[in-house]
Amino acid sequence: MQRRFIDYLVISLKGIAMGAADAVPGVSGGTIAFISGIYEELISTISNVNISLFKTLFQKGFKAFWNQLNGNFLLALLSGIIISFVSFMRLAKYLLENEPVLIWSFFFGLIIASIYFVGKQITKWNIAAYVGLILGAIIAFYISNLPSLANNENSLFLFFAGALAICAMILPGISGSFILVILGAYKTLSDALHDFDIKRIAIFACGAVIGLLSFSHLLKWLFKHYHNFTLAILTGFIFGSLNKVWPWKETLTWHLNSKGIKTPLLEKSISPFSYQGDSQLLIAILLMIVGFLTIFILEKIGSKT
Repeated sequence: MQRRFIDYLVISLKGIAMGAADAVPGVSGGTIAFISGIYEELISTISNVNISLFKTLFQKGFKAFWNQLNGNFLLALLSGIIISFVSFMRLAKYLLENEPVLIWSFFFGLIIASIYFVGKQITKWNIAAYVGLILGAIIAFYISNLPSLANNENSLFLFFAGALAICAMILPGISGSFILVILGAYKTLSDALHDFDIKRIAIFACGAVIGLLSFSHLLKWLFKHYHNFTLAILTGFIFGSLNKVWPWKETLTWHLNSKGIKTPLLEKSISPFSYQGDSQLLIAILLMIVGFLTIFILEKIGSKT
């Protein structure tokens, strides 16, 4: 695929959007990749990282290796993801603690639009597609209601958390950050990024790489053999995740860490009119509309590149 510099710049911007989404527990960067038109290329590119790729490196040189890797695409996308994820994670942490209704409102609108754009790519609605849609929604809804575990800083645990989270990050609808929250690894990773703890970051990254290479092969196979059914499951994932990003919640149980700081452990979605405190309803609705329109813009950009 022949691309110009401006095309790679747009891919980097899509990476920035993916990284920002993945930094928020409840929103998947995979959804952004799907809507912006690069999802299947991303999965195919990742799954092509194998032994034959490194044979090409030693036998034909770096240029042939880079072309077979689709290196320009990966470099542009990963640059955007990494820069955005590391920088936006701090902002996301602040917004989640101080303006939770507003940030969830934006992403709620974003995900509502995502359901339409992913679902419309299903070319044939049959029994299998409906079963996939319902199954995906049930799984995502169940995951979104799991209580968070206590914070865990064990190195081996962080490795496996990275492997599981990266699988969720490339699945539309299931947030890798939310998986980290459930596992009790989100704070450990955010602290490591904040403190530039190279050891913990490296352990997490190793787990993420192994998880990504393994899971991408499965996704590529599913798209090749069960394209419609896979799309239906992914649409269901996004639909089922709406519960997690509903802006107005009531905290049922709290977790008290070693420093005496309370964080929500189990929450349930409630009506904005039952919300304790300022529901910020008007601003929330406006942000939902902004999130909804953001997906339309991404989809329009994606159809041109």
